Amino acid sequence: MIRTPVGVRAYHSGVSASSNPVPAPPPAPGPARTERLALCDLMARLGPDAPTMCGDWTTGDLAAHLVIREYRLDAGPGILFRPLGGYTERVRRRVKDSTPFPQMLDRIRQGPPKASLWGLPGMDKAGNSVEYFVHHEDVRRAQPDWQARSLPPDAEEVLWRRLKMARFVLRKVQVEVTLVRPDGKTIRVSKGTRQARVHGPVGELVLWALGRGEVAQVRFTGAADAVQSLAATRWSL
Repeated sequence: MIRTPVGVRAYHSGVSASSNPVPAPPPAPGPARTERLALCDLMARLGPDAPTMCGDWTTGDLAAHLVIREYRLDAGPGILFRPLGGYTERVRRRVKDSTPFPQMLDRIRQGPPKASLWGLPGMDKAGNSVEYFVHHEDVRRAQPDWQARSLPPDAEEVLWRRLKMARFVLRKVQVEVTLVRPDGKTIRVSKGTRQARVHGPVGELVLWALGRGEVAQVRFTGAADAVQSLAATRWSL
């Protein structure tokens, strides 16, 4: 049998062999996915007993928290609502004790299941970009010789838009707090008669607003008593 050269077949069919469409590259992962994978890679290198910035939690504790947040709908509410926190903590400890650390990391890497709140369209970006950025830094900055990192502009914009949540976190702060990013854009996140401004890169402002003040690289301006009040107040989310 005589085989027709590929170029001839393409010519007779009226289609050039070089005209086959090249598949478009997959879209780049967004900030939530990028931070999720980077956090899992870091925890895999450190193991389950490394310290974090989450109080006395180890990386194993943090991994269990992230698993139940996305996979246990019954335990999720207790993360935010303290009256339900006892049950959530019991579930978290059981998951940590019964699930090998690598398996927990595999589940986190997979992302939220479709049946989860976080699996709804748009929820991963809206609800997990800050979550995984902050917890990635919780692990990074608990290790020796950590250094602040620069974030891509698209990641900074997502985090900046989500900084409105700081109004909930700082609702009891008796100071008017305005966050100021390097390009001069601002957002006011609390009210009060005394005023203070917190300056820094977007990622550092997120960390400061969510209670990581001891490691967030920010600076303060404003009334001296307002700045002192902020320095003396502790909060977290």
